[in-house]
Amino acid sequence: TTGIVDLPTVGKAQQRPPRVVEVVIGADERLQLRVDQQDAGSLTMGQLAERVRQAQGGQAEAPVVISADKGIKYDLVVRVMDTLQRSGVKRVGLAVKQGG
Repeated sequence: TTGIVDLPTVGKAQQRPPRVVEVVIGADERLQLRVDQQDAGSLTMGQLAERVRQAQGGQAEAPVVISADKGIKYDLVVRVMDTLQRSGVKRVGLAVKQGG
């Protein structure tokens, strides 16, 4: 059977948080870290949680955004999210492209 899924719309944040940590998953499945839109180097899945927590700079509420190439398998994105959440990162979200 099929069903209808009512997805939320993407709006604009009212205020930018003081620090944003971004995990970028490239088309080659390599992970990169960005802090406040500045490249902070590549990392492995094993380094992910520790490097992200360091990048948060003691601000446990600093949001972590995952940006993945559209050709990446969903499984890798889920593994990144799961790794972060299991390590205590509280705010994990997905970057989306605004309409168009």
